[in-house]
Amino acid sequence: MKFFKYPLLVLLLTLVQSCWKYSFTGASISEKTQTFQVNYFQNNSALIEPGLDRDFTNALTDLLVNQTSLDLVTSNGDLVYEGEIIEYRVSPTTATSDNRAAQNRLTITVQVRFFDKNDLEAELDQRFSFFYDYAGSAQLVGSQKTTAHEEIFERLTQDIFNATLAKW
Repeated sequence: MKFFKYPLLVLLLTLVQSCWKYSFTGASISEKTQTFQVNYFQNNSALIEPGLDRDFTNALTDLLVNQTSLDLVTSNGDLVYEGEIIEYRVSPTTATSDNRAAQNRLTITVQVRFFDKNDLEAELDQRFSFFYDYAGSAQLVGSQKTTAHEEIFERLTQDIFNATLAKW
């Protein structure tokens, strides 16, 4: 039994040490990177939804706070996210036999610019878009609109995180 005691201990220590830098979010962030900032995402779409710009900026900030150990700053961040909302569009996706919308789609598109002070090659200028489908008979107001925005923001912010920090 004594023969198995020390090799097992060495194996256990090796496994623990090799997992030291593992990240459950998949982010690969340089040790030199300590801070991030998210600049205000202005709504420049043709259809202006009040508060959308603020809500999206907050959603991206919240995701980064929750999925990284970086500190949020208002200026001179090691990582900088900026951009604008360039599309907020509702369009029919399917029609009924009497030419009415059976299903509508809300699409939100954002243009994101990402800068990494410690890795200039990681810079990104990319468009991200996602949609939410809802019944053609429903109005996009109240809880329906809130649900649509939350689902779209969740997907957009995760896609932005994956493209900038997880490198997916």
